This record gives sequence, C-alpha cells and structure tokens, in this order.
Amino acid sequence: MQSFITDTLDTILKTTQTFEEVEFILPSQRAGVFVKQALKNKITTGFLPKISNIGDFIEEVSGLKKADSVQLLFHFYGIYKKEEPKADPFDVFSSWAFTVLQDFNEIDQHLINAREIFVYLRDIHRLRKWSVAGTFQETDLMKDHFAFMERLHKLYELFYEFLVDKNIGYQGVIYREAVKKIDDFIPAKSNKKYFFIGFNALNAAEELLFQKMLAAGNTEVYWDIDKSFYESNHQAGSFIRKYKTRWKYYQSNPIETVAEHFATTKNIRVIGASKNITQIKYAGEILSTFSNYNNTALVMADESLLPITLNSLPPKVDAVNITMGYPLKDVPTTSLLQIIFRLFLNQEKLQKKESQLFYYKDVIALFKHPSIYQLLYVEEENISDVLSEVIVASNSTFVSLEKIEEFFIKIPEETKKVVLGLCKPYTTIDEFLSRVITLLLTLKDTANELEKEYLFRFYTAFTQLQNLHDTFNYIQDLKTLQQFFRQLIQSESLSFQGEPLQGLQLMGVLETRVLDFENVIITSVNEGVLPGNHQQTSFIPFDVKIEFGLPTYKEKDALFSYHFFRLLQRAKNIYILYNTEHDVFGSGEKSRFITQLEMMRDDIKEEIISPQIITTVTEQKEVSKTEHVLDKLKELAGKGISPSALTNYLYNPFAFYKQKVLKIKEFDDVEETVAANTMGTVVHDTLEALYKPFEGKFLALDNVTAMQQKTKELIVFYFSKHFKNGDISTGKNRLIFEVANRFVINFLKQEKELLKDPANQLKIIATEQTLATQIHVEGIDFPVKIHGQVDRIDQLNGVTRIIDYKTGKVENTNLKVIDFTEVRELKFHKAIQVMLYAYLYTQNKQYDFSMPLEAGIFSFKNLRKGFLKMNFSSNYRNPDNSVTQERLEEFMEEIKEYIKEIYNPEVTFVEPTDLKY
Repeated sequence: MQSFITDTLDTILKTTQTFEEVEFILPSQRAGVFVKQALKNKITTGFLPKISNIGDFIEEVSGLKKADSVQLLFHFYGIYKKEEPKADPFDVFSSWAFTVLQDFNEIDQHLINAREIFVYLRDIHRLRKWSVAGTFQETDLMKDHFAFMERLHKLYELFYEFLVDKNIGYQGVIYREAVKKIDDFIPAKSNKKYFFIGFNALNAAEELLFQKMLAAGNTEVYWDIDKSFYESNHQAGSFIRKYKTRWKYYQSNPIETVAEHFATTKNIRVIGASKNITQIKYAGEILSTFSNYNNTALVMADESLLPITLNSLPPKVDAVNITMGYPLKDVPTTSLLQIIFRLFLNQEKLQKKESQLFYYKDVIALFKHPSIYQLLYVEEENISDVLSEVIVASNSTFVSLEKIEEFFIKIPEETKKVVLGLCKPYTTIDEFLSRVITLLLTLKDTANELEKEYLFRFYTAFTQLQNLHDTFNYIQDLKTLQQFFRQLIQSESLSFQGEPLQGLQLMGVLETRVLDFENVIITSVNEGVLPGNHQQTSFIPFDVKIEFGLPTYKEKDALFSYHFFRLLQRAKNIYILYNTEHDVFGSGEKSRFITQLEMMRDDIKEEIISPQIITTVTEQKEVSKTEHVLDKLKELAGKGISPSALTNYLYNPFAFYKQKVLKIKEFDDVEETVAANTMGTVVHDTLEALYKPFEGKFLALDNVTAMQQKTKELIVFYFSKHFKNGDISTGKNRLIFEVANRFVINFLKQEKELLKDPANQLKIIATEQTLATQIHVEGIDFPVKIHGQVDRIDQLNGVTRIIDYKTGKVENTNLKVIDFTEVRELKFHKAIQVMLYAYLYTQNKQYDFSMPLEAGIFSFKNLRKGFLKMNFSSNYRNPDNSVTQERLEEFMEEIKEYIKEIYNPEVTFVEPTDLKY
C-alpha cells in the first residue's frame, strides 16, 4: 500500500539526490525505523540521512539533557527548602510537587511569560480573600496556600536557573532554551537540510522553531493531513489550518502532502461489545481471520488492557511487535517489593516494632512468593510450607524473627543471609535500599530471560533512588519510600524489544503517528477513553489557561481526533470496537469520533456482539455406597452418630460423607478474629464451670450472686485456652469478648430473677453430660449407637428440663413440631437435636414418664424469650410442651427412617442443588 512515508519520500527524492547533510526529524523514534526501511527500498547506493525524533533535535538546539521525574523532584525540593520558611516534609511535598512541575512544563513549552501568569494567579488569590467589611476569616490552611501561591514565581525562577546551570531540565525548560538559542543554531547548520515529517499539534515553542527553520530556507515540513479534514471545519484539521492561516511562510508557500485517501472505498465495521474483555476477545477473533499480519495494527485506546490483550491473541499470531510498555505494576517482582514494604509498615501500624514481631499474613506472603519460595527447598521439602503449618497450628497472629530463624538452619548461608536479611530491623533507609538491591541481584541467578529484564529495571530504579538519597537524604522513613515506589510503578513501564517491521503491530494511539496500516483494529473507542476525560490536574484554573493561551481539554480532544481519523485515512479494513456497558470500567457511551465518522460516511456497518453463552448441565456431586463405604458406615455405627452429625446428613448428605466417611476436616487457618464456634465453646465451658459444683443440689439466690463474681475471670481463662495466642484486648476480639461476657451475665441475671420468687425451686441434675444408647433399625443387622452431650439437665418445680445452649439466634417456631415427618426441613434441625437429647436421657435413666419432662433451648441472642420449649400444639394460645413417651417413640420412628436411608446401599450421597449456605 502507498503510505504517508512512501508518499513523502517520493516527493523528497524528486529534489534531493544525496542525503549526506540531510536530517529527517520525526514525532517518534519508532517512525524513524519505518522511514529507514522505506528509504532502503528506494535508494540503492549512498548515505542514509540522519533520522532523529523531535526530542533529540530540541536537546541538540538547547544544549540541555532531559532529566527524569524523580531526579527533578529531588532537585526541586532542594530549591523549595531554601526558599520556604515552613517547608513541607518531603512526603507531603512530593504529593503536590509533580503537579507544580507539570504546570512549569506547560508554561515553558508554550513560551508564556512566567512573571505575568504567576502575578495574575497571585492577584486572583488576593481577590478571593478580600472583603468590603473586612469579615473574611483566614484559616491556617488558607494562609499557607495563599503564601505558597505568592512565592510560586520565585520558586519557578530559582528552579529554572538551577536547571540551566546544570545543563539539564524538564521538557519545557529544554524547549524555552532551544527558542533562545535557535538564532545561533541556524547559521551554524546552514550547510544542512532539514525535513520535518508527520507533525500535527505543536506547542508554541515548536511553532516558533518550525517557522524560524522554514524562514532560513534549508527546511521543509511535510504534514500528514487529508483533504476531508483540512478543507472542512473538522476538528482533526484544526491545527494545520491554524498554521496555514498564521504562519508567514505559508502566505506564499503551499502546505506539503495534503492527501486524498479518506474518501476512498473502505470496509468499516463499528462493533459494540459488552465489557472490556469481550471486545478484546473479539479483536482476537477478528485477527484469527487474517492470513498474515505484516500490514496489521491492533491499536489500544486503553493501554491498561495490554495484559488481557496478550492473552487473547490467536495462536497463529507468531510475531508481535509491542510499541507500548508493559506496566511495572503488573510485573511479579512488584508484588514481592510491596510485600517487603508491607512487612515493616504493618509492624509499625500494629505497634509491634519494639517487640520485633511481624504480622503472620505478611510473613507467609513473603516466603510463599514464587521468587522467594524457590530458594527455600531443603531435600524436597519447602521451609515456607513448614513455617506456615507451625503458624497455623500455634494460632500465631504475630511471628518473631527468632521463630523464623529456627526454620532456616539447613538453608545455604548465602540464601539465608539475603532472605532473613529482609526481616531484620533496619536503622537507615539506605540500609533498607541496599537489602532490596541485594535481593534483586540474588534473584537474577535463578530467573529466566524475561524475569531478568524486569529485575534489571527495578535494580536500576532502586540504585538511582539510593544514589539520590545518599546525595540529598530527603527520605526519612519507609512510608515516604513506599510512596515513591508507588509513583514509580504507576508511571513506569517495561519497554519491549522486537522486530518493528514484521508481524502484528500492537500499539497505543500516540504510537501510530506517521505510520499507516492496511488492516486496523481499534479497541475501547469510548467517551472518556478516546478522547479522554476532561479532568486536568493543575494549579492553573481553566479561565487563566484560556487567558494566556495554554492548552485545555479542547486542544487535547482535537489532538486525539487527528490521531484517530489519520489512522483511518489509508486503511482498507477498519474495525472499531467499544464497550457498551455502563459500569465502573467504562461509560458505555461510544466515542463522539464514531458519531462523526458515521456522519461523514454512509458505508459503515454497525453491530452489537455478545459472548457466546454455552450452557452446561451442572452435575450434582454424588457418591455411591461401595463395600468400602458401607464398612466405614458400620464402623461409624459402632462409634456413634451424634445429633449434629445426623442434622448435617439431612442438610447435605455429601458433606456428611466427606466428614464421617472420608474423615476430611476443614482447613485450619490462623484465627485472628474469634470465630463463632470458639465464642460458643467459651460460653459453654464457662457455664459448665459455674454450675458443675451444684450438680445434685438446689440452686439458691446467693449461689448465682457468687457465680457473677467469677464470670469475667472464667471468660478470660477459657478464651486463653481456646483462642490460642489470640489478643482479646483490642479491636473486634475485644468486642466479641465483651459479648461473650454479656451473654453469661445476662443469663445469670435471668436465673436470679427466677430464684427471687421463693415458689421457684431449681435443682441442677447434670451439666455437659455425655449420654449414649444403641438402637435397632429394621433392615440393619447391627445396632446403631446414638450419642450426644447435653449442656444441662435440671428440675424446675418438679419438671425435668433437657436444656441446650445456643449462642446463635433461635425462635419459638424452630421448636414447634406438629408432624414429625416434617423435621427434615432445615428450620427444625434444632428440634431434632433437642428431642434426641431427651431420648438419650430417658433411655439412660429409665425415666419414669409419670413425671413431667420438657426439652428446649436457651438462645443467648434471644434471651428475653427465656427458655424456648418444644411445642407440639397447633393452637398458639394453648401450647403443649410435654415430652411424652409416645411422642419420643413417634419421633424415633422418623429418625430410624433417616438412619435406614444412611445405611441403604441403593441410596447415594448426593449434594442438594438448593443449599442455602
């Protein structure tokens, strides 16, 4: 295809025979590679011209070198500290300094008189605090801000002088100095010929430089613009129309290389896709239809989707050239460095620095990170796995360095020194940085080629940071260093190296400058992405920018409009994808550029696509009862089935199989916050300890008063027993401790209210009594043992009560059973447990049913309802709470049916599809 580069070179070759003293200046380094390749195809012998990008050319003119943002920040803080009487600490300074430097950069690039704009800003702020009555009240924060704005110009001047003296600068300084020196530069280069190729939006400094170079007579500028945009009022042509109107050179000379390709026949498809992943996956499907990719570009308006895109390319794409960088925040080493920061910052946050204890999650995360994990093998066993198991077994929320060192005895000395060195107390930031650099050097020995690339990127970054810190000593604590690290990974990327002339070109919108492709796929063409949103971080208000001619979002929109439509000019097959979903990942509104395109052309095909949904039948988890399973069940019948095991079966037979047949226990983890079952155990044990001494005795009011004195002490004791190494003095655990204590206090208070009435006689028969019996079930040729532990058995005014404690909430409805065939329902599972306890008690004690018997629950979350009893009456006004022999027998007939089901070889263990929890 005939591209802008080949068109331009054909034009240049008509008048230029030799390239010995010729320099091509392009918007990007990447474009130079394509220009060089095109030239090689057009000339057989002779010199190639010098090919530069605009940044290199401006540096040559100015005599300054561009400094990176971190270096500039350190230098700027030095100037700021000398000038400001109440200078902010470095971490606060860095939070606003990047914005100030960005404003300085814009002011210089557009050659704004710095004194004028800063005086203008100062006067605006003075007007804001002025009032006729003199009633304006300034806060300290406002005073500081006004004072800062007053001194901003002084800071600018001092910093500018400093940078020029050091022969370095940010881009704006370099441009302003180039403008100052261009009149000396042009005569010195009078024997050279310059070609500026493929430019569009220029800042004021570039405009002035271009005009002076054109006026000198040894320069030509070749713009990349189409008649469709240049000869209309289209936004994409606004910049070049402005140059044609305002530049003196173009009063008598034509604009070079105005092409006419946009109006030619094209295959354009506009595709709406739900969610970002859908559009990226569909882009992969489009690519899979191409036979080769040598003239194909996949352009990403949202560059953050690069990792997803790389995983969505079809297998037949064997060569990819990526122009954008891979974000450092997505590199595995980033997570390792964040863990190291977190190790010490959490130690400080949790106030464990003095005791040198680390939060267990940070310790496990560090040693389980793949980069560290591979260093910790000893005879096919990994130290990090052993350490994790010990931490869980001891329920250690915090781990000491001494404890960690115990596991490193067999690790090679060099590895031990580096890995354990990460956890040792540091005295200076320089020492911490040295540890990180040493770790990066160690990891490279076991890294693959790709890993070495990003390890080296971090190595250079931390080495630079260490050198700057040694020079300036501005970073006083780890929090500031971490803030710097975050800024680094957000703004920096890892550059890819590839063959730019072969395979699929994967690039961002700005990288497409000067380049043309036959097949173009553009993704994320949504409002807020292309063009971007209108938010601009700046100390200069919008109206002041308008007043002084600084660019605003309007110019930014025009710039992206140019890039978008320029990309379509010469392409033949164009696929434009956008996200249709209104969510946090995108507005769901297609870009205005698509609407403009639709108004300019009538050959656009529009469609909305969605992922193909393949429905699959979810098979229920099911296990047949083999001979081995039946043997395990027979073994269980001998050991005994508890009420909770039976209700577990009724709720989920498959879970019963895993627990009772396979003996699979739940995965143990460190219990940071007291679990509900731990709190329940503490309450049960406390009540047992309080009531045990009164077994077989009548309880008196004084006895309960004495119990109240012991409550807190017992709660503390049982928490220390069941919540190993846990801290119940602060946070959620303190609240849970207070709740447990309140449960017991409220329960004892209720007992006192009961005993205040002399007519009430309460005898404690037993607490936490283990009961068991064997039952014979028709069809099962061996007895089945039922066993359970009853929380309390007492006698109130001659009525025996079987009592179960529940720290959760239970309602009367859970214990109201009219028909025992319905107890399989989840809401009656508490009733099953209570009735089984009653059955076990009557069987063990050969209970005389002429004596009244009741069974029920004390629900500590529903204590105001008192003792919740089993109720067998359908009449809510006349409850029937008597547990009789006939009711127990009827109940047990239903239980035997469930047990028969458990032992029936034909009935499988199936997980229900409607599990609530």
